Amino acid sequence: MIRVMVVATSPVVRAGLSAVVTSNSTTLTVVGSASDLDVLAREVGQLQPDVVLLDLSGNPQQSVWEKLLLIQEEQYPLRIMVIVEELDSIDLEMALRSGVRGILPSTSTESEIVAAVEAIAFGLVVLHPDFLELLSVREKVVVNPVQTLTPREIEVLGMLGSGLGNKAIAKGLHISEHTVKFHLSSIFQKLGVSTRTEAVAVGVRLGLIML
Repeated sequence: MIRVMVVATSPVVRAGLSAVVTSNSTTLTVVGSASDLDVLAREVGQLQPDVVLLDLSGNPQQSVWEKLLLIQEEQYPLRIMVIVEELDSIDLEMALRSGVRGILPSTSTESEIVAAVEAIAFGLVVLHPDFLELLSVREKVVVNPVQTLTPREIEVLGMLGSGLGNKAIAKGLHISEHTVKFHLSSIFQKLGVSTRTEAVAVGVRLGLIML
């Protein structure tokens, strides 16, 4: 069974998301719920969820990312599925760095939410198609990206998709930060993007990023 923890400020939303998870899947089970990230921080180590289903309605996102990053670094590695009212309010790079592996709008169907949670549990990144359009990457043409990227560049892109910064990537690959920047520059050029966020989005859309 895939263990899910539901986090939402509203008791009604918490109950609703919990019901969605338990009534629409035979592979998901809700192991706990929390009203805010402070409660999540206290209970996540004991409950050990595979996925955290987080409703971001009404929450200032900058503080959310900071708290999630702190939990991830100090207590428990998180895979987070967030539900948001407006997709264009999300800072993708900060979200990924904080453990977010899925982003869906609040208008998503029950089956979409369940499918996304299951996919995240198996190590995939799930972004709503509208989110990719907002990032303006659908218009970018990429020819055989898997073949054009070197094995090392694919490795760097994967670590970038896991939310790691240059320093962490350098440490993980035993290379210098300067070399990481060189690889990122090459990746940007080959994928036809100009930012880390776009590189991750293109990687997700093309199925290059597996966590």
